[in-house]
Amino acid sequence: MKTILVDAWNTFVTKDGINQELKMLLDSYTNKKIIVTNADENELISLGIVNMPYPVFSLSHNPNKTNPEYFKILLSKYNLSIDDVVYFEHNEEAIKSAKSLNINSFWLKIGNPLSELKHFFDLNL
Repeated sequence: MKTILVDAWNTFVTKDGINQELKMLLDSYTNKKIIVTNADENELISLGIVNMPYPVFSLSHNPNKTNPEYFKILLSKYNLSIDDVVYFEHNEEAIKSAKSLNINSFWLKIGNPLSELKHFFDLNL
C-alpha cells in the first residue's frame, strides 16, 4: 500500500489551522500518511505544524523540498522506494523536484477543488 506524502504549510496546515476538508479526504484512505515540510523547529511551532495526526518529516531547510536530495533522504529514512509513495504539494518547484526522481506527484494549486486531488488518489493509490 502506497504512502501519501502530504505537503504541510499552505496545504494541510494554514494560518487557520488544519485544513479539515483535506484531512477528511486523507482519512478516507487507509494509506499511511507523512506530512512533509521544510520548517525548522521554531517554524514548526510558529506555523502550527505541531500535534499533527500523521508523522511530520523535515530536514530544517537542509535541503528544502525543491532539492531532490530531500526526497532521497525521506525515502531512505522510511525505507520506501519511489514506487511506494505518492506526493501532493502546492509549490510547483517542489513538485518538479519530486518528479525529477520519478515520484508520482500532483500539483495542488491553491484554490483548486479537492476533487482533483481525490481523482489523483483514486487513479494512483
